[in-house]
Amino acid sequence: MSSQASRINPYSLPDLKNTTDEALPNYLTSIKFTQKHTYTDVRLALGYTAVAIAGALFYFDYKLGWEKTKAWTLVACIVYFALNSALTYWIWGVEKGRVFVGEHKGVQGLTETFQLSLQSSTEKHTPVYELRVSYTKPGNSEEYTFYIKAPFTRWFTEDGFFQSKPFQQWLATEIPPIGKADPKNVVKGEKVVKQVTAANAGAAMQDIAASTAQGTRNRKAR
Repeated sequence: MSSQASRINPYSLPDLKNTTDEALPNYLTSIKFTQKHTYTDVRLALGYTAVAIAGALFYFDYKLGWEKTKAWTLVACIVYFALNSALTYWIWGVEKGRVFVGEHKGVQGLTETFQLSLQSSTEKHTPVYELRVSYTKPGNSEEYTFYIKAPFTRWFTEDGFFQSKPFQQWLATEIPPIGKADPKNVVKGEKVVKQVTAANAGAAMQDIAASTAQGTRNRKAR
């Protein structure tokens, strides 16, 4: 199925990565993976708690005045900054770019359960999507970890539309638990994504540089 509901800037790496990150769990849950939201829940709890403390502090300071609330203000500020520090550590030190954590039980129940974790990343000025894949096989507690990567041009059109089919084929072909859950998207006998060479990565980088330079010239012209 092709997904062309929205168009993004094809020269913006954050847009390319964010759109791809959002599509990944949507695809996996559609093929009966169950997503675990522990990482997201902790991040939201830390963030909302910090916001709630800041809001309560503002409210009581407005209602009661500085003299009556200054002792609590110091405590609240310490807790607020502690929560924000914990949130920063959680995002960068624990989540580390995780876009999906979940499992697939297969057709034979618990004996076929795959545990799967995916972490995404990109390098600056390099339009290549990289995934760190970790999974455990049914009946085996050993964790298998490897990396896969492909250029964004594999599943984005030149004018910025996301194409879900080649993205799903790439995932199903390269990642065994996904291929087992969605065998129809496995491309046999060939790699669905070509190796990223210095030449094609360099060409994509030149496109981004040219776009940036053109934008600079346009601003100067104004």
